[in-house]
Parts: sequence; C-alpha cells; structure tokens
Amino acid sequence: MNNNTSTQNFSEISQPVLRRTLDIICGKWRLYIIFQLSERDLRYGELRRMIPDVSEKVLIQELKALVALGVLHKKSYSEIPPRVEYGLTAKAREILPILKDLMTIGRTFLEP
Repeated sequence: MNNNTSTQNFSEISQPVLRRTLDIICGKWRLYIIFQLSERDLRYGELRRMIPDVSEKVLIQELKALVALGVLHKKSYSEIPPRVEYGLTAKAREILPILKDLMTIGRTFLEP
C-alpha cells in the first residue's frame, strides 16, 4: 500500500513536468532548431537555410512556440531592412547537454 502511495505522488508531481517537457521537445522540428542555435544566435534566413526541409510556415510557428515556452529569445534590431535573431535562453543552454544525450536513442535504434 505504501508503494502505491509513492507511485501516486510521483505521478501527480511528474504529470505537469512531463507535459512541459513534451511541449518543449515534441514537434518534428524543435530539436533541429534548438541544435542549430546551440553554437550561436541566428537570423531567420540562416535557420531556414540550415533546415531546408521545414516549410516557412512551420518554422515560423515553431520559433514563436519556442519563444513563448522560454526556450528561445528573439531580438529585433531597428534597421532597414529589419533584422531579427533567435538564440537559446539561459535555461535552454542549461539543458542542452541533456537534449544532446537524447541522440543516444536514435543511435541505439539505428544499430542493426
């Protein structure tokens, strides 16, 4: 009975955390975007060229979502033509090693 209680408590605590985690990493292109921004801040056009398979509409949606989630920051410059750069927030940089470790899953399942 005590074991069931600890499982229930863990489940109650982990549900919001798991949901937030999935919000951040789920999506076909989110990890691609995060990994491209791991070295330096990039302009939209640079990201578009680095991830050529993503549509313009989806890239814009994913960037907005990642900004709203606090994973990316968006910096707009008052220039003509307008310039916008995206970069990882401090929190995203903190978890970057963990996100890179997720690639172990792909390596494991690519092996025969």
